[in-house]
Amino acid sequence: MLKKKNVLILSLGFSLGVFIATSTTVFAKRDGTVVSKAQEELPYDELRAFTEIFGRIKKDYVEPVADKKLLEDAIRGMLTGLDPHSAYLDAEDYKDLMEGTSGQFGGLGIEVTMENGFVKVVSPIDDTPAKRAGLQAGDLIVKLNEKPVKGMSLGDAVKIMRGKVGEDITLTIIREGADAPIITVVTRDIIKVKSVKSRLLEKDYGYLRISSFQSRTGAGVSEAIDSLVKENEGKLNGLVLDLRNNPGGVLHAAVEVSDAFLEEGLIVYTEGRIKNSQMRFNAEAGDLINKAPLVVLVNAGSASASEIVAGALQDHKRAIIMGEKSFGKGSVQTVLPTTNGAAIKLTTARYFTPLGRSIQAEGIEPDILLGKLKLEALKNSKFKPIKEADLSRHLENDKPKNQLPSKTKEANEEEIKNEEDSKNIRDYALHEALNLLKAISILK
Repeated sequence: MLKKKNVLILSLGFSLGVFIATSTTVFAKRDGTVVSKAQEELPYDELRAFTEIFGRIKKDYVEPVADKKLLEDAIRGMLTGLDPHSAYLDAEDYKDLMEGTSGQFGGLGIEVTMENGFVKVVSPIDDTPAKRAGLQAGDLIVKLNEKPVKGMSLGDAVKIMRGKVGEDITLTIIREGADAPIITVVTRDIIKVKSVKSRLLEKDYGYLRISSFQSRTGAGVSEAIDSLVKENEGKLNGLVLDLRNNPGGVLHAAVEVSDAFLEEGLIVYTEGRIKNSQMRFNAEAGDLINKAPLVVLVNAGSASASEIVAGALQDHKRAIIMGEKSFGKGSVQTVLPTTNGAAIKLTTARYFTPLGRSIQAEGIEPDILLGKLKLEALKNSKFKPIKEADLSRHLENDKPKNQLPSKTKEANEEEIKNEEDSKNIRDYALHEALNLLKAISILK
């Protein structure tokens, strides 16, 4: 069963299926208790300049502009200028953010940020239009339909990527290694993200995939492990935890997932300027897989809450981290509701692994580094290995062919199983993780 934790509710920072940068987010009360009073004096010269510019725009701009728009744009600009993860959320954006933590929302299903003026795909989410269209972590979106992204704010780009369910949007993408821009059409849809999936790789070895960290992910992991043990008809000898292309999400879910495999000790802590941003989360007794070997798969699309889990398990030497270096998102955003029904998402802290490592702009370095490879069986090879029957003067099999045993039921089942195993072989990282688990099991 899931170990109980008394932790704060945190969430992903996304907007209608298009995630606005990777983020681990704290929700604050509407009364603003998280915010301390500023001790600095008001910058009168700068405020005077602001009112002067405000007046110039009102008087001289080519078209009339409403005061509300000017002021909201000014707030949005203040937050955008701080870092890639702070943002102003109008009432609609704030509603989308709150709905998104439940795992159902509308849009494309990608986590994005800005890089050099372009929209960068941090990771596509499993079972979404973006994933089905073939978008990959690291893709740079340079055009939305026929409109260049250069010069847009991230919020403006996100609004274009939103739209009615069933409508298409054409994305022009620059991808590393591609000779020319890639043009792909993505159909907007309602995104229902099931954050936890599981299956047996083979007898005694399980696979657990977490696509994002939502409010029920911790409970989902507990249920999935129970299901794997039941299907296996006994405890597991090893588990692969797949966090590849997981953009992060709810911090308390990351804590619960880490705690599922730890008996004790610090999981993660945060440090910021205000008292409320200084938090520590510790594991409680109980390992859901009874200390069985654990391999965690990460890649460049593993961010935020994913890095919290990988970092905690790595620091406690509870798991072997395998794959590529992770994204490197080590800050916490607090969602502060405002009196007009909107909210601001403000970076208020950095988080650190149990050994005090900061992930910010560094990422998690895997214990075993894997390149981007694909394993496939050779087909139609012109070379055929020499067998006994090819040798001259070989002894004949004196048993008539019609007396050879037919395939048993067990043999047919084994053939089906081998076909399933071939799916694992196509995933190089998963194939290597399973081999590592088997090796550890043999040594034990």
